[in-house]
Amino acid sequence: MKPFTYERARSPAEAAAAVAANPNAKFIAGGTNLLDLMKLQIEAPTHLVDVNGLALDKIEATAQGGLRIGALVRNTALAGDEQVRRDYGVLSRALLSGASGQLRNKATTAGNLLQRTRCPYFYDTDQPCNKRQPGSGCSAIGGVNRQHAIIGTSQACIATHPSDMAVAMRVLDAAVETVRPDGRTRVIPIADFHRLPGSTPHIETTLERGELVTAVTLPTPVGGTHIYRKVRDRASYAFALVSVAAIVQRDGSGRVALGGVAHKPWRMEAAEAAMPQGAKAVATRLLAGAQPTQNNAFKVLLAERTLAAVLTQARS
Repeated sequence: MKPFTYERARSPAEAAAAVAANPNAKFIAGGTNLLDLMKLQIEAPTHLVDVNGLALDKIEATAQGGLRIGALVRNTALAGDEQVRRDYGVLSRALLSGASGQLRNKATTAGNLLQRTRCPYFYDTDQPCNKRQPGSGCSAIGGVNRQHAIIGTSQACIATHPSDMAVAMRVLDAAVETVRPDGRTRVIPIADFHRLPGSTPHIETTLERGELVTAVTLPTPVGGTHIYRKVRDRASYAFALVSVAAIVQRDGSGRVALGGVAHKPWRMEAAEAAMPQGAKAVATRLLAGAQPTQNNAFKVLLAERTLAAVLTQARS
């Protein structure tokens, strides 16, 4: 463990300013991802800014009829919230399919969105990784990449985003509220929050240096049948090979987003027009341009079959 200093922020703007002022500073809340990365010396911040005392742990109704989820709401509390279970069931189900009960008790809403990839080459400091060390290369390309992305990739990175919650947030059209170091706030649509790798896979979101996530807002509930299905190698504490978050209406229309296939939650609204035609039509449009490797080409068919199972379940 590398030595570091520590402070407790008294306001969101103060926390943002403290991190912006120090290029080696990081926010810490639940720490379920950051502390692991620090132990492995993948992350080595010299200063930690604790945001746990900022009263960002409330779930509140919005004036527009939606829901505002504080950045520090724990995953367990969010999954069990009565209104979330009733009106945003896909989100509750996605949260409960992730990690373990102990981790969900500590993990926060913002931290879940910001968690880093679980690519084994990212975690192996003896291997080149453009996410960990920009310009060093991508060991997953040509390596063991069964778990990796099949769409939205680049020659610099084929890692996937590990979050289940983020996939549900994407299908719900959530928005991320933030505060900047100068105290200004902004709202980022979840569709624009995570970045594809391009030539800079180490830059994973559209957040500016020091910008702090303060809440995630959900729009008015859309109704329909909410389903989250996760296909993984073992029944618990495993990341998705493919996951499907779907909201299906009585007429067969709806929304769908995929996890486990890209660098960010993968949704193409144009593909959703094909939902009444069946899973194959949706998957063909959703994964158009996919570039799987020899090891993970099965994910294309797996995505189609998982989506088919979800649509069958919804219509029954």
